[in-house]
Amino acid sequence: MRFIFSKKRLVCNACLGAVLLLVAIARAYAQTPAAKASSPATAGEAHRTVSVDSRPQLFAVLCALDAAGYEAAATDTPGRVQLRQRMLALQGPAVAALRKYYTEHALADSGATFSRFVSFALVAGPPPDFKFELRRDDLPPEALTLDGFNSILANFYNEAKLDELWKFYQPDYQRGIESLRAPVSDLVFTVSNYLREIIRSNSPRSFSVFVEPLAGGKTIFKTFGDQYTLVVRPSSDPPMDDIRHAFLHFILDPIAIRYRVQASKASPLLEFAAHAPLLPVDLHDDFSAFFDECLVRAVELRLRRLSPADLASAIDQAEGSGYVLVRPIYAGLSGFEKSEPAMGYYLPDLIKGIDIGAEQRRLRGVKFADAAPAGEAPLESSRMAVKPAASSNPLDDDLAEGQRQISARNGAAAAASFERVLESHPDDQRATYGLAVASALQGKPDRARELFTKVIAAAQNPLADPNAHPDPSNLSWSHIYLGRMYDVEGKRDLAVLEYRAALAVAGAPDTARTAAQRGIEAGYQTPSRDKQSDGKS
Repeated sequence: MRFIFSKKRLVCNACLGAVLLLVAIARAYAQTPAAKASSPATAGEAHRTVSVDSRPQLFAVLCALDAAGYEAAATDTPGRVQLRQRMLALQGPAVAALRKYYTEHALADSGATFSRFVSFALVAGPPPDFKFELRRDDLPPEALTLDGFNSILANFYNEAKLDELWKFYQPDYQRGIESLRAPVSDLVFTVSNYLREIIRSNSPRSFSVFVEPLAGGKTIFKTFGDQYTLVVRPSSDPPMDDIRHAFLHFILDPIAIRYRVQASKASPLLEFAAHAPLLPVDLHDDFSAFFDECLVRAVELRLRRLSPADLASAIDQAEGSGYVLVRPIYAGLSGFEKSEPAMGYYLPDLIKGIDIGAEQRRLRGVKFADAAPAGEAPLESSRMAVKPAASSNPLDDDLAEGQRQISARNGAAAAASFERVLESHPDDQRATYGLAVASALQGKPDRARELFTKVIAAAQNPLADPNAHPDPSNLSWSHIYLGRMYDVEGKRDLAVLEYRAALAVAGAPDTARTAAQRGIEAGYQTPSRDKQSDGKS
């Protein structure tokens, strides 16, 4: 009953790098998997900035999900299916309590359910108690939604004898770890060497890749403050593109935040990008996050060493999806490659080299894509940007038109569409939320605040018809918009409370969680915008 892994090994060439980088990587991988398996990590262990490992908390939580009846992917290996059947067959008081708890905490969206349990596993302490090692105030809100699960999991762990099962599968986990350590080490060397950034072993920040064959085929990427974590399923074709993208965020996020004021000179370009149907909605009004993502994607293209034809196609595709800064940043990286400073020092010079006027003139002729290329799923989903199909229902038509006008940043036209809906359906939370966003676009903060607050109040009304409650996406974004308004007003404490409330919304999309986490860490600054035709800035 073994999991099926590939034994393919790659040779690491990190020994060709600088001495300091070698030392950092060596320290990162100093602890052996066998040692970790026999002695779970403790707070006293040496900090590892970059690591590839397994995590017994993840194994225990995912076994618990199997026992509780969580639906799994149809593409699982025979060994994975056999383990799930074994968990489903378990009986006992701890299993019964687990299944009851799961029923009470499962969400309509199975992906959101899975996400919150994985978040718990990434912050829970080691077995057999699974007690949190962080202060409650430092825990991610998503994990706090599973209040009391520590004891439920501990009882299930003991009753199901998961400690014995964990030891049984250790050889499989170790093969998965070993198959990833060399390519990840090589990736860390390549990225760090290109950016000329040193990975310091004494840094409070960490980048962890956890091998977990029970996690399904999709790479899970989560950030908790300074902790960047990926959960991957081992295979003969590991998701190195996903790992590289996440590692670039780990390296570049703090640099982009450090120079967000200098980068804001390019914020007028976001006016063009916001018209792109494929650009995630959370980037439409967050220039700092938008610039960061474009920077990551531009560096990715440099590292991929594409042929001229493939490179031109990749840049066109990124621009067609709304990432309009990828092209000028990519061009600016040629100057970085010829210079000596690390990216942490060079980025201001790269920003200065972007000709905003020339880019604005060029972007007036750009046509944005309506859909991702065939056979290729977009990295992120966009809730309000996808143009919906025509409908015979006037209500749906008005809602769709309002959403299209928001994507086009036409606040007045969007408001007119949503107001038509509210005339006949005054409690429609989709229209209330849409009108709030439209009001913000029109420069009416008081009206927007009133409407966002109304959306939040509807979710908190226990007497209201559940069908009249706002969906998790609109609810979480209402909190985020309020947080940004408080940030602009200098009310930082109130802003953080709203961002935390957004993270606590069950079923909130990943884009909202990312925006809320960024709001907590770096705050929000209003992008400088060119004058509009109506004379408003």
